[in-house]
Amino acid sequence: MTATSLDIAMSRIIAAEEEHVAHNYHPLPVVISRGEGAWVTDVEGKRYLDLLSAYSALNFGHGHPAILAAAQEQLNRLTLTSRAYHNDRLGLFAAALAELCGKDLVLPMNTGAEAVETGIKVARAWGYRVKGVAPDAAKIVVAHGNFHGRTTTIVGFSDDPQARADFGPFTPGFISVPFGDAAVIDAAITADTVAVLIEPIQGEAGVVLPPEGYLKKVREICTRRGVLFIADEIQSGLGRVGATFACDREGVVPDVYLLGKALGGGVVPLSAVVADRDVLGVIRPGEHGSTFGGNPLAAAVGLRVVEMLQTGEFQERAKLLGEHLEAKLQELVGHGATAVRVAGLWAGVDIDPAAGTGRQIAERLIARGVLVKDTHGQTIRIAPPLVVRATELDWAVEQLRFVLAD
Repeated sequence: MTATSLDIAMSRIIAAEEEHVAHNYHPLPVVISRGEGAWVTDVEGKRYLDLLSAYSALNFGHGHPAILAAAQEQLNRLTLTSRAYHNDRLGLFAAALAELCGKDLVLPMNTGAEAVETGIKVARAWGYRVKGVAPDAAKIVVAHGNFHGRTTTIVGFSDDPQARADFGPFTPGFISVPFGDAAVIDAAITADTVAVLIEPIQGEAGVVLPPEGYLKKVREICTRRGVLFIADEIQSGLGRVGATFACDREGVVPDVYLLGKALGGGVVPLSAVVADRDVLGVIRPGEHGSTFGGNPLAAAVGLRVVEMLQTGEFQERAKLLGEHLEAKLQELVGHGATAVRVAGLWAGVDIDPAAGTGRQIAERLIARGVLVKDTHGQTIRIAPPLVVRATELDWAVEQLRFVLAD
């Protein structure tokens, strides 16, 4: 095909999507057809370095051989039973994940939002059945700037107008306080509070890191006040920040981990709530579930992901490469970037308005073979697969330097 015909083919693919898919996203103008490692290829054969990793769902890169092998082997045997029956993969996966988290029990679901919704139900049930909160009085403390998903319950305690507008009425029972201030959490807790639900690092907000010691203070407050500390590690967990969990950066263990995205190896949707028996044990048969939650295919993939994390290789790569990336990005501050925030291989770069909006910078980077995603107007997020090379990061930052200079 000629270049012109390829352009026409790509335009037709985008037009068909625009015509027949609800406009709940505003994708960047690139049509990806293949992926390998940290790279993807579009329908015209042009390659791009993927610095988004599907919001950390592709921590291990596109088509990691070990993950694909586990998926293919399971595809040839059994894909779905529902939880009406036992399957020979779920118990192995749950045991391995529980060990990785240092907890007793795992409740498997599919998407990150499902994990958050499940965590909310667990916290409320724990509050009523263990703590003794009066019926329908349970409160959960959350943080300004949070992003925990898109269900109606979750957007009800978001402070993003775009997430909330025209979707009410919303579920009561949530108290929102500023992120990064442990004292306001302490002040917000009452006898009816059952949990504090936070992201250790706020991803959608632009990779916003809390002050040093914040997580330790939250842990101390939750223990002292008798409420659950629920850590949404759906984006930050499983190696992304140079440790297995972002909470590990402060040596903190929450009562409940909410996991997803990378847990499915970039192959299947897989999420989980992980906690000790005295918390997750409050859920009784018939009170919560999912047809696909804990299916054998997802469990086989999830088990392989946990096995890969148990070596510590990916956590160490994220730590060392993250330090390298941060040094390179900091050079851009004052040269088209106004601020940089980095945790492992996860970065938020605030763009000087004089250089353009985050969306404009992302679109310009496409022409240079680099894929990033904008958020909140002036910020771009960088989250390459953990298999990326230092030389590839150097090249990507150089492309960003050129774009900001333009």
